[in-house]
Amino acid sequence: MRIKRTIEDLFYMPRSIISEPTRKTMRYIKKHIPKISIIKFKSGKKVFDWVVPNEWNINDAYIMEPNGKKILDFRKNLLSIVYHSSPVKKWISRAELLKKIHYDDKLPNATPYVTSYYKKDWGFCMPKNKVKKLKKHKYFVSIDTTFKKSFLEIGEYFKKGKQKKEIFFSTYICHPSMANDNLSSLAVQIHLINYLEKKYPKSNFSYRFVFLPETIGSISYLSKKITILKKNMIMGFALSCLGDDNQYSIISSRHGKQLSDLALNSALKGKKKLVKFSYLDRGSDERQYCYPGVDLPVTGFCRSRFHSFKEYHTDKDDLKYVSEKGLKNSFEILKNIIDAIENKNFFPKNKFLCEPNLGKRGLMSTIGKKFYKKGKMIKNFLVYADGKRNLFEISNTINLNLNDTINITNKLNENKLI
Repeated sequence: MRIKRTIEDLFYMPRSIISEPTRKTMRYIKKHIPKISIIKFKSGKKVFDWVVPNEWNINDAYIMEPNGKKILDFRKNLLSIVYHSSPVKKWISRAELLKKIHYDDKLPNATPYVTSYYKKDWGFCMPKNKVKKLKKHKYFVSIDTTFKKSFLEIGEYFKKGKQKKEIFFSTYICHPSMANDNLSSLAVQIHLINYLEKKYPKSNFSYRFVFLPETIGSISYLSKKITILKKNMIMGFALSCLGDDNQYSIISSRHGKQLSDLALNSALKGKKKLVKFSYLDRGSDERQYCYPGVDLPVTGFCRSRFHSFKEYHTDKDDLKYVSEKGLKNSFEILKNIIDAIENKNFFPKNKFLCEPNLGKRGLMSTIGKKFYKKGKMIKNFLVYADGKRNLFEISNTINLNLNDTINITNKLNENKLI
């Protein structure tokens, strides 16, 4: 199945932290990943310094002029409401309405995505150019929403490997009607789990994937799982905005020297438009996973990083903004990391003292002055194949993309050189 098909299936849903559309999204994930388990946190539960909110659902919302014409209709644009708005039905003046409308200065024709999860409020979102045309008369505002006690749901897929040491992947599922942020990562993660199941039914390492609401979800999850994660996780990735084809982005762990940092740097080596951000540029759930005292080895991975593309958190982040090519390229990066760590020669070690004869094995030219690139890269690889360095370290040391490093590893293994 196309990766983008997942985004198309889930796009038109007003998801929030806890809502019926979010539960529907979780059911969709479970349909494609039957082994996923659901962890629940009751509304009102204290998780560290936070409290799990009530469930919020929206039935309808609109702004109507005195002549009965709707100038804003939630049913036509799911981002036209401030998410978690309280219900309201009343006539208000233009001046009052303007205080309750949000717009994007940089994209005057776009509708922004705005939330008020932890403060009781209400409001609408409109394009700036449309706001400028509001006439000086009264408007009827209607927001039909409900709040109730419920449960925050987190989907967890755990694959037990031969080792207890595990690799961790996390993505969030709470955003409504935006493709790159963050249905793209949800879709890539589903396909990554399916790849892992098929390619490595008996994996060497254990794997843990979570689907959760951003921020409150990761905080809730850590409140329950922090001990086992700190004990067993050797590297993890916070996935966000993986659907465009503009650039690649790494948001380093807080210390910047984790195995996850090495893995992404090697997997993305040689990629055009690669941008590396420090932990100071964090913005998604890597904030929680790397926080002092938690200190998990987690690195953020995006295509265009959140906040860095103009369509971010607007209705311009639509189905046209993401591409199948962009999604597949993101999938390949993460797949290569799994392939590397599952390689039986993840810590390759030479079998010979001194350089082996690569020429007689067809691994480099036997003609003088034809010391071609392939042979040089293989020799460089072998120089650091001492059994102490892993494939990520070797890849970064010899400045070779991880995929090429894996291919060299397999070729050397076939020739019984490592």
